[in-house]
Amino acid sequence: MKKIKWRKWNRAIHRDLGYFFFAMALIYGLSGIAINHLKDWNPNYIYINKSIEIGHPIDPNISKSEVLEILKKIDEEDGYKDHRMTNPETLRIFLNGGSAYINIETGSGNIERVKRRPLFHAVNYLHYNPKKWWVWFSDAFAVGLIILAVSGLFILKGKNGITRRGAIITSIGILIPIIFLLLYY
Repeated sequence: MKKIKWRKWNRAIHRDLGYFFFAMALIYGLSGIAINHLKDWNPNYIYINKSIEIGHPIDPNISKSEVLEILKKIDEEDGYKDHRMTNPETLRIFLNGGSAYINIETGSGNIERVKRRPLFHAVNYLHYNPKKWWVWFSDAFAVGLIILAVSGLFILKGKNGITRRGAIITSIGILIPIIFLLLYY
């Protein structure tokens, strides 16, 4: 009976799963970092605020042509969508990708824009499993990670393998989450 070369198969499986799930590892790694820091920033959107000054009071019954004249002064005439009074003292002008808010008594205000954050918006979308087939692919990735973790233990042999140096490093990696759970869970 021929002996099975399990180390050769282990390396091949580990290598090929690593290649196949390369993009998924980047997607979940980047989005994981982004989601871990939600208190510090919004990983999906960039909010831009710009102060504006019209220089004069505005009639609450302002017409579209008058709004376009105001927008021309602040280089925003191409973005006009609509306008309305949001309360007795604030004119809101809807723009492509945002809005302008102007105090009608002072003529001062600001433009708020919301823009999708490049890369992070897309990877976060995928991280939240948007479609059923993506859930299945994400589950396959999770199983692949388990196989990668276990097969990775047996890639090297000798002094750097799992029976010596690898055992110490693996033990430390296991202890860190256990200690965290004991302290905070």
